[in-house]
Amino acid sequence: MREVAIIGVGCIKVGEHWDKSLRQLFAEAALTALEDAGVDRVDGVYVGNLASATLNSQQHLGALMADAMGMPGVEAVRVEAADASGGVAVHEAVRAVASGMLDLAVAGGVEKMTDAKLPDVEYAIMMSERREYVTHTGVTITGLNAITAQLYMSRFGAKYEDLVLFSVNDHKNAVNNPYAQYPFPITVERVLESPMVADPIRLLDTPGVGDGAAAVVLCPMERAGEFTDTPIRVGASTVATDVVNPYEREELLTLSSTRTAAERAYEMAGVTPGDVDVVEVHDNSSVMGVIALEDLGFVEKGCGHKFVAEGEIEIGGKLPTNTFGGLKARGHPWGATGVYQVVELVWQLRGEAGKNQVDGAEVGLAQNVGGTGATSCIHILRRVD
Repeated sequence: MREVAIIGVGCIKVGEHWDKSLRQLFAEAALTALEDAGVDRVDGVYVGNLASATLNSQQHLGALMADAMGMPGVEAVRVEAADASGGVAVHEAVRAVASGMLDLAVAGGVEKMTDAKLPDVEYAIMMSERREYVTHTGVTITGLNAITAQLYMSRFGAKYEDLVLFSVNDHKNAVNNPYAQYPFPITVERVLESPMVADPIRLLDTPGVGDGAAAVVLCPMERAGEFTDTPIRVGASTVATDVVNPYEREELLTLSSTRTAAERAYEMAGVTPGDVDVVEVHDNSSVMGVIALEDLGFVEKGCGHKFVAEGEIEIGGKLPTNTFGGLKARGHPWGATGVYQVVELVWQLRGEAGKNQVDGAEVGLAQNVGGTGATSCIHILRRVD
């Protein structure tokens, strides 16, 4: 297997893009990544997307996006793994290049959510759960996360005020991100005063609805110098799954898919959690961000909320986390989220993160989750000295 490098990245601002189609969103991000890489054609295109059929009445995204990029004849497929679709699209592209089947590949993700009614958006994301046993009850992803939050607080003595510091950190970092959907600061008090969504989770502790697209260009590490002076090595790319229904899992406060994928990734990359300088986690509510820190091995189970409260996830802390705003503030356009995470790590490792730069960042980790944990995708990226 060949080592793989990321040689180009691109994304668009997450938000309400009424004037752009699903096709236009992806093409803009992908062509920006190609320009960044200095290439005009690739051998394969991988498109991460969750809900184009449900929300946009559009399927066959592989061919559609290859056409939008002006690349007829190229191999192209859509990748779906709930809101881990983007991360898994990158994973599939990494495997194709590593295997030698492809030399140049684009992995991207796209979601256009704002054209749909909110109930339809909620229904689409609930398809990531087991419909006949969960969705028909009317519960939402936020509702399932609220149950998790209640259990976490009860078992570990955490307060909701401690948990929501995760969202506060996201917003603090998003202020300096021109691609963020919500680039403004919030306070714990403001979160607690916002409307209840599902007890105890409040409105300012959940991602909004937004359109977005992001893309990366990959090639064999041995050829990266042909295209860029700042290639980023893919140290590891792993995917693991768990049972889909949360109530059938042995432990509700541990995402075994994340733990399994992370263990494989650390071994593949030859690093430990202590070697990671910057991390992007899938925080579709604060409690899930806290649990992610624990399951990724950065802190002991039940201590994640204390780690957050002590400021250790802030830029300048022990483990800078979601340095461009995470799902909450950068935005969470489902099928694109995992690719945004990789793009943001590349910026950090290149030293291109501006005011959000983590000094001396050499190793970055991204965790992208599908649904409430049935799929987890982990990427570990390394700066090339």
